[in-house]
Amino acid sequence: MTGSPNTASRLAPEMAALQDSDLVVYARRGDETAIRILVQRHNRRLFRSARAIVRNDAEAEDVVQATYVQAFTHLGTFRGEAQLSSWLTRIALNEALGRVRRRRPSVGLEEIDMTAGSGRGELLQFPASCSVADPEAELSRGETRRLLERLVDELPDQFRAIFVLRDVEGMSTEEAALHLGIKPETAKTRLHRARKMLRQAIDDRLAGAFSSLYPFDGLRCTAMADRVIRRLRATVERRSCDTVAGAVAAK
Repeated sequence: MTGSPNTASRLAPEMAALQDSDLVVYARRGDETAIRILVQRHNRRLFRSARAIVRNDAEAEDVVQATYVQAFTHLGTFRGEAQLSSWLTRIALNEALGRVRRRRPSVGLEEIDMTAGSGRGELLQFPASCSVADPEAELSRGETRRLLERLVDELPDQFRAIFVLRDVEGMSTEEAALHLGIKPETAKTRLHRARKMLRQAIDDRLAGAFSSLYPFDGLRCTAMADRVIRRLRATVERRSCDTVAGAVAAK
């Protein structure tokens, strides 16, 4: 591997602007700065792709690490005929599927039991932005994200895989189908069913939640009652004073 820490720090901003194809040239020479940039650039896609298959954060990270090791030690086999992201994703999916098959012998993505139990776990996010968000808004987004992650986790394997690649990672239907080794028509059918199942799951999970919208109870309710009582007392006292004053004036 090449590049001292000082050299790397000077070159990193400049190299970060390079395309993958240019960084690959440096990576083939063992340039650590180029490798770091490529890893950071593709972390999220590879993690999401692996996580969609293995349904476990720690194992998905292992898959991503194994993917990079395999890719960078065999970078000479990358001919540039496809995008580097596609090549890396395919390696990650093969690695993830291989682990699933080893857990369940003779089982591939096509044959995975659609009734398999749901795997629990929270997706690790690789932030796309370092901007500081409003704490309350961030908390709300975090809760929504965790709910969606749990529901996506509960999708059957073959539907979860196409959903993550297509709707989470943003691949085209054709690209996702290619990665999964299925026909585009099959991918479209699975994606349609995955979306339908997810919508139903959201409806089921949120059913009854509407009755709790705009709550006005607890301290708010008590405080309102106190204010009303004070206002009524003041009104009664004012009227009493007016009545007394009127009686005095009449005399």
